[in-house]
Amino acid sequence: VHLVESGGGLVQAGGSLRLSCAASGNTGNINARGWYRQTPGNQRELVATMLNHGGATYYDTSVKGRFTIAVDNDRVTWYLQMNSLKPEDTAVYYCHAETIEISTVTPHDHWGQGTQVTVSS
Repeated sequence: VHLVESGGGLVQAGGSLRLSCAASGNTGNINARGWYRQTPGNQRELVATMLNHGGATYYDTSVKGRFTIAVDNDRVTWYLQMNSLKPEDTAVYYCHAETIEISTVTPHDHWGQGTQVTVSS
């Protein structure tokens, strides 16, 4: 699965951005779609994810109520709508997909190239 993000940039605190992720390749085995972010010197952290079956979502507490993950009906494009942005949201944001290898029930992680989001105070 190949993932390409778009939509990052510079925004003032309180503003909004929408990130997009376009998936290609063997997308039929995607089990979960999501977004992570990483700041220099820190581990990549989960921001939001949506399960393929049932559509259950999870948000990190720091973004709950401000960020929304959504998936297109084609299920190969998903978004992260980010509202009320804060300077501490500044990070490189990565699109993520988890696939399941059917024969062995083995999960695999796939990542986009990352897009910079900078929130100025």
